[in-house]
Amino acid sequence: MEVKDREGSDENMKVTVQMLKSRTGQFDLESILFLKLRNIGITNLGCIGDCVNVERLDLSGNDISNLAPLTSLKVLIVLNLSANRISNLVCMNTAYHSAMLEIFPKIKSLDGERLSGRGSDLYQLCKKMEDSLKEMCSIGPIGKISAPKKWVEDNYWELKPIQKTQSDEAVEKFYNILKECRELNNKAADVIEKSERTLSSGK
Repeated sequence: MEVKDREGSDENMKVTVQMLKSRTGQFDLESILFLKLRNIGITNLGCIGDCVNVERLDLSGNDISNLAPLTSLKVLIVLNLSANRISNLVCMNTAYHSAMLEIFPKIKSLDGERLSGRGSDLYQLCKKMEDSLKEMCSIGPIGKISAPKKWVEDNYWELKPIQKTQSDEAVEKFYNILKECRELNNKAADVIEKSERTLSSGK
């Protein structure tokens, strides 16, 4: 199937096996790890759920309203649904991110926003600050200034103790065993050397 530009696309553009194979060059849909289908007028996600190993998916700038076909994509770490009908319906809902995290447990980035991983805490903090400022500006002139609210808890900036993982413990045990082996080897070498001296002196 030939994929047309958005301006010349059909009213009901559906994701098909032929479309996915032609755009990715993969013969097997399960081999697709990265998929970019932006601004091509997609209204129906069709068989996209068969790409069960896709990790990065860009569907921005289409006319998608039903996300059901995406529920089988459990290894997604990056998903972009911005500028879709679904975005207009639910993105303003505060439960949107929570709902998407339940559907896609490994997701780190949604619609360009970092939800987890390095920098996510700072991103969320800045976003809360921005939302609070917008809310304050929308209220208008304030007669009485209320006491400032804390942005974060008192212990937010405290360094948390690093917990050892099972692999760290295994490595530590390995090095302890290796150390014991070296000590035993040194003792054995000393015993052998002394024995050889005793035997040579007795001749």
